[in-house]
Parts: sequence; C-alpha cells; structure tokens
Amino acid sequence: MHHLTDIAIAILTTYLSFTSSLADQIASLLPPEEGREEVTQTDDRAPRGLSKLTSAYQAIPQILIDNTAYQNASVIDANGQATDSSAVEALVNIFCNYTTEEYIRSTTGTGYFIDSDGIILTNAHVAQFLLLEDIEGSTECIIRTGNPAEPTYEADLLYISPAWVQKHAELITQDRPQGTGERDYALLYVTSGLDDKPMPRHFPALSFDTELMRINTVNDTVFASGYPAETLFAAGSASAKLVPKQATTSIAELMTFGSNYADIFTIAGSDIGEQGSSGGPVVNEAGDAIGLISTRGDDTAFGEGSLRALTISYIDRTITQETGFTLQDNLGGNLPYRAQLFKDTLVPFLRDRLERALAQ
Repeated sequence: MHHLTDIAIAILTTYLSFTSSLADQIASLLPPEEGREEVTQTDDRAPRGLSKLTSAYQAIPQILIDNTAYQNASVIDANGQATDSSAVEALVNIFCNYTTEEYIRSTTGTGYFIDSDGIILTNAHVAQFLLLEDIEGSTECIIRTGNPAEPTYEADLLYISPAWVQKHAELITQDRPQGTGERDYALLYVTSGLDDKPMPRHFPALSFDTELMRINTVNDTVFASGYPAETLFAAGSASAKLVPKQATTSIAELMTFGSNYADIFTIAGSDIGEQGSSGGPVVNEAGDAIGLISTRGDDTAFGEGSLRALTISYIDRTITQETGFTLQDNLGGNLPYRAQLFKDTLVPFLRDRLERALAQ
C-alpha cells in the first residue's frame, strides 16, 4: 500500500482522472491512528454540566486538507448569501428512489437552503444516496419544494462527511436509521431545474448562527421545520403528498460528544417529530438557523415527537476539521468544480463502502 505522501502526490497530479483503484488507496488513509485526533476543549466559553454522548470518532481523515487542488478551489469567493426568507420558504424535500433487481425503495428527508446560490444543508444519512447516482439504474434523487412538495430541482453532492460514511455505511439498509447524529451532515447544491423549469436568481436561504450555544439557552423558544412523512405513509402510500410544517417548541437539553461544547441539543416534542423531518432547520427567535435536525429524542423525558439537532456551531467546527474551511467558507468557490474535486477524490471510496454494505 502506498505511503501518505505518495497518495497526496497522486491526488494533486491526477485529481480529474481518477480510476476505481483510488478507493483502495484512500482506504489506507482512514484507520484511526492516521487521522487527526479529537481534542477535548477546556475553553471558558464551554457551558458546564452538559449531558455527554460517547463519540464514535477517535480520529478524522485529512485527505481534503492535504489536497492542494481542493484547498485552492475552496478559497475563491462566491456571491451567495442569506436572503430574507422564512424557514418554511427555505425548506426542501429530498426524495430518492433506490432500485435493485428485487425492489424499489423510496426514501424521503428534509434539507434547507443556507446560501442563495442554491446550497442545501441536510443530513449525511439523507444525502448518502447521491453517492450511488452514477451507478446505472440504482439511485435517483430529486429536490422537491412547495406545499405540497413537487419535483423542482436536480442537485449534486457538494460535501458529505467522509468520517460519517466510513463509520455508518450500514445504515443505508435500514428503514429507520438509529444513531447519535454525530457528524451526520452534508451539503448539496442545485444544478438545474427539472423539466426546463427556470432557476431563480436567488434561492430563499436562511441565515445561520455559528456562535457557541450557552447553557442559558435551555428553555428558549425555537421553531422546528420539516417535511414529516411518517404519519402520511402509515395512513396511505409512498405517493402521499408531503406538506411542510413548522412547530413552536423549546430547547430542552444541551449535550456534547466530548468537546465540552454544546454539540447537539434536544427540542421538546412536537408534530415535526417524525421520520422525514431529518435535515430540517431549528431556528431561533431572531430568525437564524441554530440547528440541523438529526435524530429522534427521548419521548419519555421530553414529550412525544422530541428531536435532537446538531448545533450549527458544531457543524462549523467539525467541517473545519475535515476540510480546513469554516462552514461559511465551504459555501464559496466554484461549486461545480469543487463538487467534481470531491467526487474524484473521495466518492469512489465512499461509494464502495455503501455498495459493500448493501451487498451484505
């Protein structure tokens, strides 16, 4: 197996013409002992007394940080920004059909625009199906918007946490994925309108707040939005019309994965708390997105329909660990070019992980 320096050189010189053998080379970079270790923070800004969740990650791959082409592509400024939009206006439904010889499986999740250039923040467990789109006849994902959700856009994968895919590839076979939500995030960007529909000049994007959450935010009023699907599908069929919903709720608990910062928080139960709402925003009273819905909460402790959401500050901090750039910086640059670099550098390996999970 090649050494790290050999692979780095190969990535720099052939990043636009990778073959499937790259997957085996990249795999050698990902064992825990070769990544960047997580560091427990002692920052005075970290709130005290947070509930703790066990981190699944001992080290983080640095492939994109070591890729000069990716680093250069990410520092070019873009014109996108937030717009004066509500959470419901910024919502999208991500609908994927996964096809095998035996069945067609439909999956649905939520995302939201965080940049007016058409960049969508969602969960990795929703976006992972886009990794399979280049396999003939296997997966098709579309972006739906509106009330009810109607097919509107095609989108490409801009970024998905490689650490998450490596650790949780087997979740792709589960109808109800379980997990803590750690590093469960991805970025998509709209590439075209469906059926020759015109593209807006600016997408309705939410502003977001990357400030650390303080312990005194517990009990604050927040607004959670999504395309909940569980009740509709249970009562009807997969063709049931999805409608966006927003619920007023409150922050019930702050938790940490070991950073001692508020990495994830629980919101009290509401009618948003269903399968399909994953990837939706949690917005504060100022109108800024402060969270990304990731998993179910504890209904016994916090009410039926309780949810957990990754803090935007956590996403900002960990995407910086993985890419070398903040969340805001990751929204800039030449999006098609950056997406192609990510596809050439990491997608062969990530796709292989998913295919092996599906074959089990």
